[in-house]
Amino acid sequence: MNRLLKHLPEFYEDIEDFKELTDTEQVELELLDKQLLRLLDNQFIKAADADTIKRHEDILGIRADPALETLEFRRMRVINRYSTKPPFTVRYLQNRLDYLIGEGRTAVNVDPSEFLLRVTTNIKDAPVFREVDYTIQTIKPANMVYQQDTSIQSDIELKESITMRELDRQARLSTSWHVGKTPFAVAGEEVILK
Repeated sequence: MNRLLKHLPEFYEDIEDFKELTDTEQVELELLDKQLLRLLDNQFIKAADADTIKRHEDILGIRADPALETLEFRRMRVINRYSTKPPFTVRYLQNRLDYLIGEGRTAVNVDPSEFLLRVTTNIKDAPVFREVDYTIQTIKPANMVYQQDTSIQSDIELKESITMRELDRQARLSTSWHVGKTPFAVAGEEVILK
């Protein structure tokens, strides 16, 4: 007796049409079970099939030759590539940034409640800035928002001066004044008052 027929009322067991119907559905359910198990296996690299391993190799930029490499070796290589990517820690990111631009020129702060990664840097060189941005985008988790803050120290100097210039109006705004023929106003000499 198949597993579908036992869920039906007993009087259906003697009807040939229901036996055939449940036998046909039984085959489909067994195929569905196999596909579900395959889907579950593909969630884990050690049990994944060749198509899933190929997808991971494409993601990691691995050029595999299935004719020369066994599936087991390809699985091991994918696991190795994922294992060599360190998990995100503030200390690791701080060390990478200190290596790139020097100690004390960056400060990394994480606000876990807002999923915000704030990096304060003192960088004046554009190529270094781009490399820092690439490093942060590569290391940070996908669920965190990266906010760049700058801390370039510079002095601001203010100088005040007051000048005056007289304007002699040459035309009135009416239908008689034409743009380009007569200047609207002529500026006089600039006089420094203070």
